[in-house]
Amino acid sequence: MNIFIDTEFTDFVNSQLISIGLVAASGEEFYAEVPYFEPACSTFVKEVVIPLLGEPQGAACSKQELGERLLIWLGSVRPPNAILEICFDFQTDWNLFAIALGGSVPIWCQARLIGGEINELLRYEFHKRNQLPEHHALYDAQAMRYSFLERTPVSFENDALGILRWPDIFGCHFKLICNQ
Repeated sequence: MNIFIDTEFTDFVNSQLISIGLVAASGEEFYAEVPYFEPACSTFVKEVVIPLLGEPQGAACSKQELGERLLIWLGSVRPPNAILEICFDFQTDWNLFAIALGGSVPIWCQARLIGGEINELLRYEFHKRNQLPEHHALYDAQAMRYSFLERTPVSFENDALGILRWPDIFGCHFKLICNQ
């Protein structure tokens, strides 16, 4: 099961979590905001991210409480014996998720970098159609879920002569002939 995650943080050099949003493929959502040191924030964060905080109401919690809330939520959306793929488009999102859990990510949560599987036009459409600003962790996680286009693994076959064939994705096979 895919869980889409986005975070907002102080800056790119010494990233400290400000907010975290997760959206399950099945639609359940989690959002929290934690205390942060405003002087450590980049100008962009001060001008764009911080004004978006406070929505939805009741998201503020301590860093310790965040870890507890995350584990409870993850457990509540996890189907029995399922692996949760924590899908992110930027490595810092995973790093801050792991830190929020005290560095102890459950074995049934696996990291999955999906930056190449996000359709940027769909992401843009999501924000515009729903009139939701970018750079809010929950809204960005929702947009990621909406714009995720899972790629099918491609496998190749050899024909009877040992010539490599591309998979039949266009209604016909293509042959790759290599001289060795």
